[in-house]
Amino acid sequence: MTTTDYLKLTAYFAERLRHEHRFVADTLLDLYGGSDIVISVMLRGIASFGPHHHLRTDETLTGSEDPPITIAAVDAADKIAALAEQTVALVPRGLITLERARLIRRETPPAHPPASTDFAKLTVYVGRHHRVGGAPAYRAVCDLLHQRGFAGATVFLGVDGTAHGQRRRAAFFSRNTEVPLMIIGLGTGDQVNAVLGELTGLLTNPLITVERAQLCKRGGRVLTRPAELPPHDAQGRPLWQKLMVSTAETAQHDGVPIHRAIVRRLLQSGTAGGATVLRGVWGYSDSGRPHGDRLFQWGRQVPVTTVVVDTPERIAGAFDIIDELTGEQGVVSAEMVPSATVVDAGRRVGGTDPAHFSY
Repeated sequence: MTTTDYLKLTAYFAERLRHEHRFVADTLLDLYGGSDIVISVMLRGIASFGPHHHLRTDETLTGSEDPPITIAAVDAADKIAALAEQTVALVPRGLITLERARLIRRETPPAHPPASTDFAKLTVYVGRHHRVGGAPAYRAVCDLLHQRGFAGATVFLGVDGTAHGQRRRAAFFSRNTEVPLMIIGLGTGDQVNAVLGELTGLLTNPLITVERAQLCKRGGRVLTRPAELPPHDAQGRPLWQKLMVSTAETAQHDGVPIHRAIVRRLLQSGTAGGATVLRGVWGYSDSGRPHGDRLFQWGRQVPVTTVVVDTPERIAGAFDIIDELTGEQGVVSAEMVPSATVVDAGRRVGGTDPAHFSY
């Protein structure tokens, strides 16, 4: 098994957003497919707000409206860096981030394993209908992460993307076997190290990345606050941070689903410039067992993840709100984001030159 320095390029915007005469999502995925990107995946969200502070939630969205989407692409750092400016140019309104990651390959023992005492975010990409021992591969991965003590794991359904450089679109009359799923797990460095060999043995030709993260809350208890970062690195490049809040879709605060309460409070308070909620199809948080929707079950039991990206100062304020709303349950993690660009009708804040800062 070997590790390679990679970058993850992520764009957050509305699905019906257009660049010239085409949907931005199609244009971006064509760009990534034509550039032989190793993996990209498009996810539909259920709630969001952004530069125009227009609130979209799963209470009001219908199939004919404009849901938020997230497109993530991962490849070697130089390859992704070359596509970052093109991506920003294609998104008229939204957020584009660059994050450092390591791609794990099945070859020789890793020369630089993740630190054993820190937490890490493990992301596994598999096809929708790939199977392990007769069971869906994503369930097998979640079961393994649960058995190894990971704080949580969520499976996100890809509706389009590329895998190993090939475009994989979801189609109505198709099993969509190769359309990628994204599985995100949060565990200690020791847990990540222990599970990597098992995952590469369990899956055929897997795509796995590892990123540094902090576990800030678990089961309603604060373990640590997001790291206090300066606004810029030594070269003057801005630093950004990301919070990810994983809860059950049915989990509530004062009678309101937690993910809706978070988005509304962040918007109303002006604490954050945007947020996106992604619905999973399977997973777990805290000590619960992996689960998902069941036939004839009242209410959706799937996990949801709320993503907030902003400056370190604003993330500190957002964490205070999220802490209040996750007083009894949920997993909250924080990560440094070395590059973020907010685009709104030609106006740009930020840039695509990744900052460097050790904390």
